[in-house]
Amino acid sequence: MSTQIFENKMKVRDYECDGQGVVNNANYLHYFEHTRHEFMESCGIRLRDLTAENILPVVRRASLKYKNSLRGSEEFICTARIERKGLRYLFHQQIRRIPDNTLCAEGVIEVVCVIGGKVNAPAMFDKAFADYIVWLDK
Repeated sequence: MSTQIFENKMKVRDYECDGQGVVNNANYLHYFEHTRHEFMESCGIRLRDLTAENILPVVRRASLKYKNSLRGSEEFICTARIERKGLRYLFHQQIRRIPDNTLCAEGVIEVVCVIGGKVNAPAMFDKAFADYIVWLDK
């Protein structure tokens, strides 16, 4: 079974830009998060259903590299591929500007799930992400 990369097409909103007309650095984290949530929903998992069941996926660590700036009204593709190592889900994400495919940002977002107050790996994630996940410690 080959792993897939999830893609989410988005557009910069003018209010996300700073005084120099480029996207404020914090917004790249928003783009990455929005893409992870869209990815989860495409796999049949909704955040509101998880929280109702006391399953809380939380970001443990985020490491970003900014490569090229996005500007107001530009379209881009935000991607996600996922690895699992122990109890951690590692989302490798990129943002590429359309139409020139310029890499604007990349990052690794480490997510763990807190279930009933303890870090644990819900089996539902592994099943839902089966077509995407790469196991690093199996």
